[in-house]
Amino acid sequence: MSATETFRIPQHRRHVPTARRQVRKALANWGVTDRLADSVMLLANELVTNAVTHCRISCAQVEVKLSLHEAHLVLEVSAPDRDRLPRLHDSAPDEEGGRGLVLVAALADTWGCRQGPHTKCVWALFTLGETEGARIPPTL
Repeated sequence: MSATETFRIPQHRRHVPTARRQVRKALANWGVTDRLADSVMLLANELVTNAVTHCRISCAQVEVKLSLHEAHLVLEVSAPDRDRLPRLHDSAPDEEGGRGLVLVAALADTWGCRQGPHTKCVWALFTLGETEGARIPPTL
């Protein structure tokens, strides 16, 4: 079985909490809780914040997609700015930013990014453990 939840938010920092609430609601509906839910929420916050901060297209919308397939949960955040793909880098101790992808790499089982014709997407994949068995609503 599989389930998907997709939504869009305006490209502005004030809408990041809206994205977090919608991710939290989808995870709760699927029965994803505890440490896995915390990790997905943290990375959703980080990736959405990065998308709204770095997208250079005015009046853009950021798309957030959660997909649950058997034993995997995938978080994807897309923005209509495909010019620069994110990359890991070492931040100096006094730098205020630049550690987001380090968090993504540490918490997700795997992650990556891809370019579409007019977008870029950063994704993170999580493997569901036996204790995190999600329940997918029967209507899906």
